[in-house]
Amino acid sequence: MKVTRIYTGADNESHFEEIEIDLKDLGMIGRISALEPASGIVFRETEGDYDFEFHNAPRRQYVINLDAAVELETGDGTKRVLGPGEVLLAEDTTGRGHRSRAVGGRPRRSIFVTLD
Repeated sequence: MKVTRIYTGADNESHFEEIEIDLKDLGMIGRISALEPASGIVFRETEGDYDFEFHNAPRRQYVINLDAAVELETGDGTKRVLGPGEVLLAEDTTGRGHRSRAVGGRPRRSIFVTLD
């Protein structure tokens, strides 16, 4: 399973990379990853006009979009749109961070699974 990761590079800017979560085939119940320890879960709703300036992730966390897309911009100027059902691993807890914007004027519901 592919996950988009944002991390802080040696240049103190955030960058994207794609990582692969290994899944084990368990037959009829599907393919499942290993258990990853988490410390909490946060539910979030944002209005359809948000435009958050550059900021750091407050902690290492997975962000799962439920029903709308988000445009992310990293410190190196790269932009990506992550749609409903896509997963982000936010690890840019230092440096300039990333920017988040609403897409298409749609409110967004998401879940944050905290790892630290």
